[in-house]
Amino acid sequence: MENKIVLITGANSGIGKAAALKFATEGYRVVMACRNMVISNAVRQEIIEASKNVQVDLMELDVSSFDSIRAFCSAFKAQYPRLDILIHNAAYLNHGEKAFKLSPENIELSFATNTFGPFLMTQLLADHLEKSQDPRILNACTTNIKHFFDPKRKIDFDNLQGELLGKQLNNAYTMYGDSKMALLMLTFKMAETLKPHGIKVNALQINRVKLSKETIRKMNSFWKVLAWTQNLTNPLPSGMADNYFHICTSDEYKNVTGQLINHKRQIIQPSTSEQGFSQVKNIFGSGSYPNYATDPINVKKIWDLCISLTKTG
Repeated sequence: MENKIVLITGANSGIGKAAALKFATEGYRVVMACRNMVISNAVRQEIIEASKNVQVDLMELDVSSFDSIRAFCSAFKAQYPRLDILIHNAAYLNHGEKAFKLSPENIELSFATNTFGPFLMTQLLADHLEKSQDPRILNACTTNIKHFFDPKRKIDFDNLQGELLGKQLNNAYTMYGDSKMALLMLTFKMAETLKPHGIKVNALQINRVKLSKETIRKMNSFWKVLAWTQNLTNPLPSGMADNYFHICTSDEYKNVTGQLINHKRQIIQPSTSEQGFSQVKNIFGSGSYPNYATDPINVKKIWDLCISLTKTG
């Protein structure tokens, strides 16, 4: 697999780091796309030593910045002949954050990082993916989207650029869930638009894993205590990294596109009912996702917004 090229965003900690190690160990050429180069350089060396694979590269990327994404994609295409696997792993969630933070393009930071950034990267790298014999894209989703089983939960499309700044409190956890639901909707639309080009696009619903020290360090006191407590029982990121690898390389998913896959590697479907006992099964089970994700009006809203904000239409 030494000629196969995999690009992983946010590959310096957590699941991203574990995935980079997994692919490197299996002989892939790994490109770590990371924002903090000081931390990432040390992690790169660690992965090279552990995997015995020197084909682990590091490139600077801030997924929340459109300028950074454009510069990165230009540099990537100049350096590599194609792209075989693109994993949108980087995400922004600062537990307990109450300030409404904006990206360099004045977009709410969760959406800039978790939704619009991956969209722009995919658009700019699609032609390089098309050069692969088996191109695959994997979007990291989350069980947080289960909050959308609540019929009252909706993405506030009119507050993604600070329109209500100072008028209401910001909830980082809500914004994270909304941005990941938006990414899931984009997964379905991307799969549809890229299918004629042979590019498969899927999403993985990630359940709880042990958080890295770097991630916990950014939290406020309450969330730090909760995270350390949950880490006592949460599984290691390596298990989810194995899922990344399997979905992106195995024949089982060679012709699968436009699907959400759970942590058991099962393709899950939109719920058939969101009332009564069925709703309880939806919330506590892992076999369905909210119908909100497939509503054509919602999908069109986020798709049109992506095109408008990234100016890729």
